Amino acid sequence: MTVALEAAVTFFYNDRMDKTVAIIGGGPAGLMAAEVLSRANVQVDVYDAMPSLGRKFLMAGKSGLNLTHSEPFEAFIERYGKRKAEVATWLRDFTPDDLRAWARKLGVETFVGTSGRVFPVGMKASPLLRAWLRRLDEAGVQFHLRHRWLGWDADHALRFETVNGLQTIRADAVLLALGGGSWQRLGSDGAWTQWLESAGVKVEALKPANCGFDVAWSPFFKDKFDGQPVKSVVLSFGAFRQQGEFIITKEGVEGSLVYAAAALMRDEIALNGGAVMELDLAPDKPEADLLERMSKPRGSRTLSSHLEKTIGIKGVKAGLLREFVPKEDFADVKRLAFFIKHLPVPLIAPRPLDEAISSAGGVDFESLDEHLMVRHLPGLFCAGEMLDWEAPTGGYLLTACFASGRWAAAGILKYLAQ
Repeated sequence: MTVALEAAVTFFYNDRMDKTVAIIGGGPAGLMAAEVLSRANVQVDVYDAMPSLGRKFLMAGKSGLNLTHSEPFEAFIERYGKRKAEVATWLRDFTPDDLRAWARKLGVETFVGTSGRVFPVGMKASPLLRAWLRRLDEAGVQFHLRHRWLGWDADHALRFETVNGLQTIRADAVLLALGGGSWQRLGSDGAWTQWLESAGVKVEALKPANCGFDVAWSPFFKDKFDGQPVKSVVLSFGAFRQQGEFIITKEGVEGSLVYAAAALMRDEIALNGGAVMELDLAPDKPEADLLERMSKPRGSRTLSSHLEKTIGIKGVKAGLLREFVPKEDFADVKRLAFFIKHLPVPLIAPRPLDEAISSAGGVDFESLDEHLMVRHLPGLFCAGEMLDWEAPTGGYLLTACFASGRWAAAGILKYLAQ
């Protein structure tokens, strides 16, 4: 806890002990806010529509929980694009190193992988979540599951659909931490947008982030290469250029390298109806070297065998060349060498929002004050992925969600102390 936040918690603890806060959403942002508020002796009630808490958090850790990233702080902040100024405010209060220290206090050590990404030693999210919920329970936080928020009634009380019917609840302050619009089965369905818009809050339309894209594969390519990884390639799009890998799907492409450029490609499609990503299929070989190797006599070898023998292009990479290089250019070694380094892959559309790793859009920052309180609705705060910001995979999304929950909690304490 930062010195400033510690002071706010101590002041509130000593000054007021009779306030209640309703937190709607039991993901990282909501639970982090609950932790801060419970330390200030505030009665905290967490409401979630699902039968258990942190479902998307657990799913994110299914193949290894990427908690944060170890890159230098200023480079870290740059990952938040047009909203980096707002997000940097939260992150300076709760840095990636602070997040690792917080996990350690819960008994979960972390390590830095070869990519710079930070993971729990056990890789899974469940031990961290169990320890966290146990600590929150011991701090007096009350959890209310299967409570689906339905906005407000005529008297401005919170409305919830529960297994026991409709319930209304009042609190001295409310934090909405309802997530975005992806992975509906885990609770992030974006239904909250209607209630906020009806209350006059500006909400930018939710759209997929860290998403795959549709590609018009030929039937042969689709059947032969569905599910195969395309490894060690460079993807270029405008000023973006990064090496990595992605996956071929029946619909198109997905995976970490595609996700890294997804926001740029998504916005280009929205603006112009399509986008073309460029692949370098042999990033370790200059074009002149490729041309020299491929120009050697191939004798009785087929062209496919010649490409494999001379430059190592085979399998899915060879399939991509067949898919997008005009037939007449295959007979021209110089043109083929060019396409190996500059292969255009036309993208039709981003995959649906519900399939995306995360979502962009959400509550517009102009509707919020510096403490994440809705300007025209005093006492109502928002945090996490439901705000209008986005981040690439690599731990950036989770880190900012945690930090925004803490920042909103500090704002709630200031509001309640008035």
